[in-house]
Amino acid sequence: MAERTATVSRDTLETQITVSANLDGTGKGEFDTGVPFLEHMMDQISRHGLIDLNVTCNGDNHIDDHHSVEDIGITMGQAISQALGDKKGIRRYGHAYVPLDEALSRVVIDFSGRPELIMNVPFTQKRVGQFDTELFWEFFQGFVNHAQVTLHIDCLRGHNAHHQIETVFKAFGRALRMALELDPRMAGMMPSTKGTL
Repeated sequence: MAERTATVSRDTLETQITVSANLDGTGKGEFDTGVPFLEHMMDQISRHGLIDLNVTCNGDNHIDDHHSVEDIGITMGQAISQALGDKKGIRRYGHAYVPLDEALSRVVIDFSGRPELIMNVPFTQKRVGQFDTELFWEFFQGFVNHAQVTLHIDCLRGHNAHHQIETVFKAFGRALRMALELDPRMAGMMPSTKGTL
């Protein structure tokens, strides 16, 4: 089996980012981004998705975290897309429900080649520590646009914003893992009646 790995760098006047991804990893994550809460959430993606991720970012955090968070989402989407290759043999669809105490989230993903984000997360707080919860939409929109996926995210309940967010990221990691897995019954086949994704 060919290695499903990629390293992508993005260099702008606002951020300098490198993301390395191994889709068949062991869930090892290494992060140096200047955005600690996002690093905690990306660790959930890595651990629950069994994707090895190495993410570095030097961004203009003296302004705010917006550019770093959005551009990390973009670069991670590009890295996963490149590592995935032609998509032959994958399950394509993934879904997961994840609870954390009172919070419960559902994430459904389709490696369709068509970017679409539907995100319904009624955050109970605007900030968790210093992190603006609205930036998670920017992260996922960047990911969706560059991984070329359809992504539905719903936080079904929860009153602790940290728990809300963590259930979303754990469910996202689990849904990714399911969608990216190689299905032995689909070996060498494109999971689409169109013949392409």
